[in-house]
Amino acid sequence: MLKLITVMMAAAVVNNCVLSQTYGICPFLGVSKKSDQALGMSVAVIFVMLMSTAVTWPIQTYVLDALNLGYMQTIVFILVIAALVQLVEIVLKKYIPALHASLGVYLPLITTNCAVLGVTVDNIKNGLGFGEAMFNALGCGLGFMLAMLMFAGVRSRIEDADPPKCFRGLPITLIAASIVALSFLGFAGLFS
Repeated sequence: MLKLITVMMAAAVVNNCVLSQTYGICPFLGVSKKSDQALGMSVAVIFVMLMSTAVTWPIQTYVLDALNLGYMQTIVFILVIAALVQLVEIVLKKYIPALHASLGVYLPLITTNCAVLGVTVDNIKNGLGFGEAMFNALGCGLGFMLAMLMFAGVRSRIEDADPPKCFRGLPITLIAASIVALSFLGFAGLFS
């Protein structure tokens, strides 16, 4: 159990998919303006990461590898992720319409969120067992949430600041994102 918790913590903090591996930058920059939207997107991404890992790991292990169809991995994984995102969208639209409306176009973009695909592929590439893969996906999702909520706080402070005219908008956002990402380098080597 300690090993699984270590896998999860390493994925969330040391190997943060957004800040260390630069997966999922589109929603990180697009939905991090407000903390409630960032939280909603993060919960949806965690759900999709967990479900896609739970579905893709057995498909890779018992179907693709067994039939020597490993080259089909990316296509199959994208199809699974797209189906799961559609499921999340239907559930949010029916039960939480305000969150569905606030996420807008970014909810369907989870399908193309490279963080979700990257986690599922990395689980296979790193030879993780099913339990380890699930804890790694949970850790990556929590790391995504941590990055989103932290950056939402940073962006709210940027809104109150008065940067020079040439830095307003996207430039100051990218500079702030790089500083937040650099701060996570301090966790390198914390978990092995």
